[in-house]
Amino acid sequence: MDLRAYATTMAHYNAWMNGNLYEKAAALSDEQRKRDLGAFFKSLHGTFNHLLIGDIAWMQRFRGEPLTMRSPRDELHADFEALRAARRAMDADILAWAQQLDPALGATQFRFWSVAYQKERLMPYGAAVAHMFNHQTHHRGQATTLLMQLGVDPGVTDLPWMPYFD
Repeated sequence: MDLRAYATTMAHYNAWMNGNLYEKAAALSDEQRKRDLGAFFKSLHGTFNHLLIGDIAWMQRFRGEPLTMRSPRDELHADFEALRAARRAMDADILAWAQQLDPALGATQFRFWSVAYQKERLMPYGAAVAHMFNHQTHHRGQATTLLMQLGVDPGVTDLPWMPYFD
């Protein structure tokens, strides 16, 4: 699979999963979404914020733009509906970017600055793209666990079952 095909498939998967998880989370109270349940970013809301800020940072890096993230723990939106709207917009942006991605970039090196580790890194471009999607999947896995802890079944989360393949 070439880089564009991979990124496009994963962008569709992320949009599908994010939509599902936000829909499930909408049934919870704000207090439930923001309750510290001991996750990396404390709560479901904190996890959703982290995913959004991470995606913003990766898209800025891929586009050669200055990073706006100060910390991986930044709260971009305290309001759930504002966070949900920003998530939808980011998912659309990632999909549009993926659909235009030059497959030849997969054979190049990618240099970027890590805010979390305060270091510059160099890695294959394709690995950086894979990491962005892997990061989303990793933290969405935490979000599904948090939903379960709050009594909400997140439903099917497996890639082969997304409607994109129907």
